[in-house]
Amino acid sequence: MITKATFVNGGKNGAYITWELAKTIVPVYFLITFLKHTPVIGWIAKYFAPVMAIFGLPGDASLPLVLGNVLNPYFALAAIIPLDLTGKEITILSTMLLLSHSLFVETAINKKTGIKVKGILLLRLGSAIMAGIMLNLFL
Repeated sequence: MITKATFVNGGKNGAYITWELAKTIVPVYFLITFLKHTPVIGWIAKYFAPVMAIFGLPGDASLPLVLGNVLNPYFALAAIIPLDLTGKEITILSTMLLLSHSLFVETAINKKTGIKVKGILLLRLGSAIMAGIMLNLFL
């Protein structure tokens, strides 16, 4: 039965989760937006452009890809928002991140469960790379 307490608890939990996500997303969003107005994003884009072109992505898409793989997908989301990416580019980038996100944390968890770390890393990174290439070819 839905009661007033259900709505109150749901509201509190929703506000807490929103606050936790905002603490991650808002600072990264502002940092990337700030960096867009400096030469830094241009340098990063120019340096990574040849590799990212394999996936049909601009060089500056390397920033959310690295943040998502090293930290977590929420940092990647915050870095994607201020970039001017097309629907195709967002789809490719999101799919790659879906397959290979939070590598350090999840690799540590996998190690605790007894899974071979090299195998799971190769699987996750390899599938992300292959998905990125295939989506670029077929979208």
